Amino acid sequence: MHPTSFSGTPGIGTLGKKAYEFVDWLEAAHQSLWQILPIGPTGYGDSPYASFSTFAGNPLMIDLDTLVEKGWADKKDIVPADYIKSEGPVEYGSVVWWKMPVLYKCAAYFLANCSKKDREAYEAFKNDNSAWLNNYADFTSIKSFYDSEAEKQGISGVAQMWNQFWPKDLAKCDPTAVSKWDGEHTENIEQIKVIQFFFADQWFALKAYANKKNIKLIGDIPIFVAADSADVWANQKFFQLDKNGTPKKVAGVPPDYFSATGQLWGNPLYDWDAIKADNYSWWVERTRRMTKLVDIVRIDHFRGFEAYWSIPYGDTTAVNGKWVKGPDIDLFNAIKKALGDLPIIAEDLGVITDEVRKLRDDAGFPGMKILQFAFDPNEAGKDGMVNAYLPHMYPSASVVYTGTHDNDTMQGWLDSASDDACKLAAEYALNRKISKEEAKELRKNGQLCKALVNCAIASVADLAVIPMQDVLGLGTEARMNVPNTTGTNWSWRIAPNSLTKESAEWLAFVSDLYGRNLNK
Repeated sequence: MHPTSFSGTPGIGTLGKKAYEFVDWLEAAHQSLWQILPIGPTGYGDSPYASFSTFAGNPLMIDLDTLVEKGWADKKDIVPADYIKSEGPVEYGSVVWWKMPVLYKCAAYFLANCSKKDREAYEAFKNDNSAWLNNYADFTSIKSFYDSEAEKQGISGVAQMWNQFWPKDLAKCDPTAVSKWDGEHTENIEQIKVIQFFFADQWFALKAYANKKNIKLIGDIPIFVAADSADVWANQKFFQLDKNGTPKKVAGVPPDYFSATGQLWGNPLYDWDAIKADNYSWWVERTRRMTKLVDIVRIDHFRGFEAYWSIPYGDTTAVNGKWVKGPDIDLFNAIKKALGDLPIIAEDLGVITDEVRKLRDDAGFPGMKILQFAFDPNEAGKDGMVNAYLPHMYPSASVVYTGTHDNDTMQGWLDSASDDACKLAAEYALNRKISKEEAKELRKNGQLCKALVNCAIASVADLAVIPMQDVLGLGTEARMNVPNTTGTNWSWRIAPNSLTKESAEWLAFVSDLYGRNLNK
């Protein structure tokens, strides 16, 4: 359940009262884990996997009422515009248009009116986070100015990015040019830092509240970062870029059963030789930051560390890519040497080879199992069910999900599944012979969805994570993301009053029954 998915706050879910109510519901449901998506400031397509910074927090998640309660904002400044709704899908364009100017007003108010104690806390935050905060604030300030200039000239999209539209000295992150910018935009840069302080204050307060109730947060590190980000701009030597900052090769995945042309993600690829020569310091600091923000880290697209799909820049599909060897275990040895053993989950989905499995096992990370992948009738061999995603096939060192943010909801998947797949899922979940007609009825009345959630929790996997949509039995209308599409993704918000006592009691019963209640 991503924080943006809470309802009851203007435009988008926040880290305020509704987040605390969710933690209370988790406690009542005897849950010990809360998994979220990446929490960085979202960029193109509103995707948390295309952030302006892998270190910063998403300003849109900041709760404005909390700022007022702390005396950090004026109540009259946070009144939402008429077009901002507290329920229904997130409309990111509208939210950004309204909320970002409000946050800058709040930041100005804080700087003018905060107490000595709060000022000291802010200065300590700046000092503790200077390694990434200064780059992020500079990037955000420069980007805001030149995005506006580009739009005045009718320039949009890739053409207004830092490597295309900014003056060359700023685009190259030249220290003299950046220092000059700092001196000329002090107020703006300071406000950007204050907004990050707001996020950190609210995030760590919420994390402490969850931890006090013995609930751990699972966070998410995307393997790649966005081209239009402070990460790439400030660390160009660590990426495969030409002298103008244009990627030479970009990321994606090859053609497969799901897509004849593969997936073209477009992220710049790492220059692993340069990163290794620097003792993997950027990745070490990225991981260090994440382990402060959350208790357990899921690494997205883990297979890319063994080998990554390298696509020529400018291609319109992923067809012409090729596999190139990644840093393999060397990276994780460096992280372990710097930070010790870490609780990491490897997202080992996609084209998985023996080499990828070896890397996962050598690193000592559990992999992921997706229950929706288990019920292809063609995978049930003559000698019984052999699909590795069936719960009885799991190794204990794994994490089971009914589905991820990239899948349809479980009910949505059932609604579109073939009758044969539905029958197979029903027989497996309920452990008896079931006709296609009965399976269809179980699908229709929501009992099969519930039984499959039960299946995941009952498995031998060390951890079980259920999307909130599946706990509630919601259909495709509640899907979070459809890969390779833009427009309506990441916008789902839970309906008011959905966190019922009945749903908590059911989840608590199942979790207790199968020993998942770690607090018991």
